[in-house]
Amino acid sequence: MKTKIIIATHKPYWVPDDPVYLPVQMGHAIHPDIGYVGDDTGENISDKNWNYCELTGLYWAVHNIDADFIGIVHYRRYFGSRRHRFAPKKQRVISGEELNEILQHTNVILPRQRHYYIETNYTQYIHAHHKQDLEVTRRIIERKCPEYLPAYDMYMSKTHGHHFNMFVMRKELLEHYSTWLFDILFELERELDISDYSTNDKRVFGFVSERLLDAWLITNRISYEELDVVYMESQHWLRKGTAFLMRKLFPKKQKE
Repeated sequence: MKTKIIIATHKPYWVPDDPVYLPVQMGHAIHPDIGYVGDDTGENISDKNWNYCELTGLYWAVHNIDADFIGIVHYRRYFGSRRHRFAPKKQRVISGEELNEILQHTNVILPRQRHYYIETNYTQYIHAHHKQDLEVTRRIIERKCPEYLPAYDMYMSKTHGHHFNMFVMRKELLEHYSTWLFDILFELERELDISDYSTNDKRVFGFVSERLLDAWLITNRISYEELDVVYMESQHWLRKGTAFLMRKLFPKKQKE
């Protein structure tokens, strides 16, 4: 069994000394080279990186990596080992050997769900970004693949979900998910006017994709196992928590 996990990165950074991991530069077609494999060889959407974030790496991996299982993590976020939960950060990053042992019993590995508690997935998004992003996405799903709409609506009403665009999947499943995901996102790109969005909000297709994974999992009845996330940098939880509450109290003004 061959497993390959790409590390989505845009700058030189520490990477695990393990052959399962492959650091890949996101947006290599439009950014200066930093010495890693780029996401602009073979079939790719590297030039969309400003708007698609790490998804340019996911698209590249699906179309250009030959492995039984393919995954994506981030230069500052990894899956955590179950064996070394209390070790220093770098030692807590799961090894290829341990990953493959888990993959003997499941086809999908996900990060533990993120909980908002006082926000639903829908309200959290629209308080931080633009409501029309989700409204147009919903209309596209209703038109192109209505069988996913109940799960999409269910996810939006929940206060927790799988985020970060981090996962490991059997390649056949990942191909199915990727085809479905990008079909929706490319249509969203055509229909959504982001000309007056901030630089951060123009990353919309990466943000929206995080809200689609659970709808795909639920509709296709995909079982999975969850792992902890190891953060390589300080998370500044107090600052993030304050920003979260401020967005709830003073949400982004939406377009009419």
